[in-house]
Amino acid sequence: MDAKKRMMATLAGFIVYFMLGFLLYGILLSDFMGANTGSATGVMRTDDEMQWWALIVGNVMQAYLLVYIFGNWANITTFGGGLKAGAIVGFIMSLGFGLNMYGTTNISNLTATLVDPIVMTVMMGATGGAIGWVLGRK
Repeated sequence: MDAKKRMMATLAGFIVYFMLGFLLYGILLSDFMGANTGSATGVMRTDDEMQWWALIVGNVMQAYLLVYIFGNWANITTFGGGLKAGAIVGFIMSLGFGLNMYGTTNISNLTATLVDPIVMTVMMGATGGAIGWVLGRK
């Protein structure tokens, strides 16, 4: 796979991932996540305090992780294949990370810890679908 295709797939994945994150976490689940924080205080940044560069780079890296897996190891080149693989990777990674965080911090309660992998499965599935589609284009 050439560098141009990797860059295009990463860009497509970033756009899908970023927009779904804004929609799901920033709008639809904002109150739910706020109501299910743990006992830690002062951990959430306000809109004015957000570090946008870090959020954007993090989203690009999430997309590139799928590009790397799909292109180097799994040879995924369809929307359906990317959707399935992205959802599986997203679920496993987010459940593992979430349970580790729940076990070692007071950032969120168990409810939010168990809902987050569902949201991430949707986000990474859609992101993987977009990436798989771009990787399969001639």
